[in-house]
Formats: sequence, structure tokens, C-alpha cells
Amino acid sequence: MTDTTLSPITSETPSGAPAKSKSLYAIDDLTRKRNAAEKRFKAYGIGAIAIGLFFLVVLAVSIISEGIPAFTKTVVSVDFTLTQEQFDEAEGTLFKTKAYEGIFVNALQGQLEASGVSVPFDNATIERIVGKPGGTIREFFQANPDKLGEPVQFELAASSRVDGYMNGRVTRENMTDSRFLMKADLDLVDKLTESGIIKTVFNWNFITGADSGVDNPGGAGIGASVVGSFFMMLVVLFLALPIGVAASIYLEEFAPQNKLTDLIEVNISNLAAVPSIVFGILGLAVFIQFMHLPQSAPLVGGLVLTLMTLPTIIISTRASLKAVPPSIRDAALGVGASKMQAIFHHVLPLAMPGILTGTIIGLAQALGETAPLLLIGMVGFVARGYPDGVVSGFVDPNSAMPAQIYTWAARADYAFYEKAWGGIIVLLVFLLTMNILAVILRRRFERRW
Repeated sequence: MTDTTLSPITSETPSGAPAKSKSLYAIDDLTRKRNAAEKRFKAYGIGAIAIGLFFLVVLAVSIISEGIPAFTKTVVSVDFTLTQEQFDEAEGTLFKTKAYEGIFVNALQGQLEASGVSVPFDNATIERIVGKPGGTIREFFQANPDKLGEPVQFELAASSRVDGYMNGRVTRENMTDSRFLMKADLDLVDKLTESGIIKTVFNWNFITGADSGVDNPGGAGIGASVVGSFFMMLVVLFLALPIGVAASIYLEEFAPQNKLTDLIEVNISNLAAVPSIVFGILGLAVFIQFMHLPQSAPLVGGLVLTLMTLPTIIISTRASLKAVPPSIRDAALGVGASKMQAIFHHVLPLAMPGILTGTIIGLAQALGETAPLLLIGMVGFVARGYPDGVVSGFVDPNSAMPAQIYTWAARADYAFYEKAWGGIIVLLVFLLTMNILAVILRRRFERRW
């Protein structure tokens, strides 16, 4: 036993007063500042994401709101029966289309009177609303003489200004009288709409048609340009994928590390940053002026886009090959496989998801390029129809979706501007499809190690 008693250990300040002990659970000033900085950083990140999403929504709403009218059209639907006598009389006149227009106007007046509507109008009013229908009617009955004497329904596309009036782009307040449309014509349009003669229908021709020239925005379609883009993408796929993957495998796995390979790698990285218009000038000089390949052909466009896409595919493929652990190579070599077998049987399958993703992203980038295609002549007005076959699809003059959109946006009529927005929607659908395909392929071929 001892008389010594235990007392708590305390520290004293220089003045002799005992100092307060600090708990491990107490938050000091430094920790408080660090936590505040972390919260601010998270807030900045959330704010940046919110701003990005806001502008994405604004862009999507703008594209959809401006492009939806391109997928609809206003038609004038008139039913009438053309007799053999009327056909012979019209064909016997000097101005045949004028005679058919008179038949159309009489049929329209009769259809209005049957609906209990009486609105005076003349041939000039009809021409401002629906153009000149005489040629269309004549061509139909010349091609289908068996329809004479039978009731036939004609759905004729209305003029671009009438179409704008129907979708709200043109109003009575913002329009002025012109040779294209007069304010008094809108009274007839309203009556025809109430009678069900003028109606808005889905514009299938926009999906399946071709460029119709500068005077007919209602008949313009993007279908032929979609076919041109499809043939170009086939050229890019069958050239860029094997060449890019083969070059990547050689540079990453087999090429010696020397000044030559270093120079090649630097140039590949630089080519990925070269503006696309430079590749267009190269394609114009080499493929058209030197090799004399057909101008405005998807084959030439595909070759130009292949040169532009190769650096992207090579860089993404090399990154995918580098991501495969070295132990995979060592294990294959350790059990007796040759270097070729180790690369193609083990490394390449594991890198395939990244390779496919990079390839599809490169194709999507090429699909949206415009400048190189304009330099080789793939403008919208050359695509007036579908190719006759597979070979003609590659070598006959055609256009592509970006070039067609650019051509429409450069025209004066606002209806072409709506077509350009609609073409952007079609192009975005293709791009989204390709990116979704890239995700699916990546998940399908992805392997764990």
C-alpha cells in the first residue's frame, strides 16, 4: 500500500492555467474549411451538369419544334370524275394544262356547293393555293386511261405559304399580298378547311422523296440523301475498320520502338485534329482530279471520309489494346502460344468492345460531316432520284444527309428551312441509333478478367 493518489494528467498553458483537451470527434477550423470546399465543389459540379442539361433540353425542343412541320404537309383533296369526252376535248385544245385546271376548278366548286359553302374564286386563286394542278391531272389520266369515267380522288400538295398558314407559321397579321398568296385567299382556305377539302396529313414523301428544286419545297424529301449516306458509310466501314485495326495492332504489338514509329504515331495524332475541309481538298485533288473518279459519287465521299475516320479508329483501337493487362499476353506466351496467337486469340477479343465502340463513334462523326462532301460536289440538288442498283449506288452522283440539310438551309423559302430542321431530326435518329448500337455491342462482347 502506498499513500500516493492518482490524479489526471493535465497540461498547463504558459500562464499556468490548465489547457482544454480536444476531442477526436470535434471539428476544427481546418476540417470545417475542407468540408466547405468539398461541398462547394459538389455544388459546382451539379450546377455544371444542370446547365448542360438545360441547354440540351433547349436544343432538343428547338430542333423538334422547328422540324416537326417538315413531317406534315397540307393537301387539297378533291373528288371528281373525268369522262372520255372531257378528256378528248382537253387533249384537243392548244393549252391542255389550262383545260385540266378548269375541270379541277369546276369540280372544286361543285364539292364546295355540295358542302353548303359558296365562296367565289377563280383560276388565279387556285394557282396561288395549290399551284398548277393541270399538269398533274393530265399525267395521271394519260398513265391510267382505265380511270376515265370513274370517280378519282386527287390529293394535291398546297403551296408552301398555305402550308405555313395551316401550321401557324404564316398569319393574317404578318403576311402581305404578293403573287404567291393574298390575304383574301385565306378566306377560301378557311372554308376549304371547314369542308374537309384542305387537310394536314403525314408527309411520307419527306422520308422517301428526293430534292425537288428551289421552287417546290412541298415536294422535297430526304430519302435519296439517306441512300447516299448509306452507301458512303458502307465504303467507310469496309475500308476504315480493317485498315485502322490492322495498323493499330502493328503499331501497338509488333512495330519496333524507333524514330520512324514515333514519327508515325505523332502524325496520326495530328491528323485526328486536322479540319475536315482539308480532307475534302485532298479528296478533290487526288480522287477526282488525279484518279478521275466520278464526281459527286458516294464512292469518292466514302474514300474521303475514310481518310478522316482512320486516325480516330487507330487511336481508339490502340487505347483498347493498351487496356488489356500484360498478364494476358504473358500467360498466352507462357503456355507455348506464338505472339501472333497471343494477340489474335487472347488480346484482340478482349479489346473488341473498345474497338467496336471507337469504330461506330468514328462512323457517326463521318456521317455528320458536310464540308468535305461539298468540296467533292455532293450537294443536295444532284440527288433527284434513287440509284438503279448497287453499283450505281456507289458511282452515280448522289448526295448525303448533311449536304442536303445545308442546301435546304441556304435557300430563301422558309419552308426549306423547316425541311432542314426535319433533316436534322432524321440525322440525329441515325446518330442515336449508331451510338445505341455501340453500347449494345460493347456490352455484348465485354469480358471480365
